[in-house]
Order: sequence, then structure tokens, then C-alpha cells
Amino acid sequence: MTEEKMVRLSQLPAGTMAKIEKHEESEFQLMLMEMGCVPGEPVWVEMVAPLGDPLAINIAGYYLSIRKQEAENIWVVCQ
Repeated sequence: MTEEKMVRLSQLPAGTMAKIEKHEESEFQLMLMEMGCVPGEPVWVEMVAPLGDPLAINIAGYYLSIRKQEAENIWVVCQ
């Protein structure tokens, strides 16, 4: 059995699959949840811009571009 480690979504490289575990409270929390970034939802990091901002993710069957600042508030477990 492998040990699962929680990391921030902003720390994942392109090509990584993870599952959202929780959000930190922030001004972006409700907006992110409305866009499908809810706990338990699988997320695939499609692309990361050359300077690390923004990130393109695939979640709930669609692509979403989010800023690194927003991704800092999402905790995930890599799969």
C-alpha cells in the first residue's frame, strides 16, 4: 500500500493526475467550487505555463485555466 501525501495543486507538474482533498478558506473558494473543483473530484494537470502561471487543468470533463494563486488554496492527493 502506498502512502498518500497531500500537496498543493500549484506544486504539481504537467501530466499529473490527482484528487482534490480540500480547500483553504479564501476569496476564491466559492468560485472554484462552482467551477467543479470540489473535494473528491479527480483533476488532471494538462499544462503549466513557462513561468508557472497559469495552470491548465482538466476537471469534471472540461478544461479550466486557473492562476497559481488560486491553485495554492487547493490541496490534492496524487494518484
